[in-house]
Amino acid sequence: MNKIALLLLACLSAPAMAEEVGEVSTTFKLLSPNDKVVVEAFDDPAVQGVACYISRAKTGGYKGALGLAKDPSRFSVACRQVGAIKFSRPLPKQEQVFKEGASFIFKHVRVVRIVDAKRNTLTYLSYSDKLIDGSPDNALTAVAVLDQKIPLQP
Repeated sequence: MNKIALLLLACLSAPAMAEEVGEVSTTFKLLSPNDKVVVEAFDDPAVQGVACYISRAKTGGYKGALGLAKDPSRFSVACRQVGAIKFSRPLPKQEQVFKEGASFIFKHVRVVRIVDAKRNTLTYLSYSDKLIDGSPDNALTAVAVLDQKIPLQP
């Protein structure tokens, strides 16, 4: 496979980047940023017409302002059909579609798409991981595909 094809494949399978939709403060800090809950949106990179919204806690204070704080493993995810569903390629049974740092280096919030072929449904699981151990806290949402069969990788 040539270098251009490999680069294109890497871009197509890269997790989505989120855009901030809004935020609310949960604590007041006089001289540093408040703790808050942030709502972000991202589109499934392989499924046109599906958008996901993730809410997550972000630590404020001086550590948060400097990017050194460890955010709590508290989040929620909701994915919805926002247009006609089109698949850019056959999907694997399970694939990471979103990843964002939740601490300076070692902790991430992730969203994995899992295809439920029997019910023709896309499920999205959000969770966090750390280098040593992750958190059992998670959230799940699903989008039923009613007008076509989900194409799966062999």
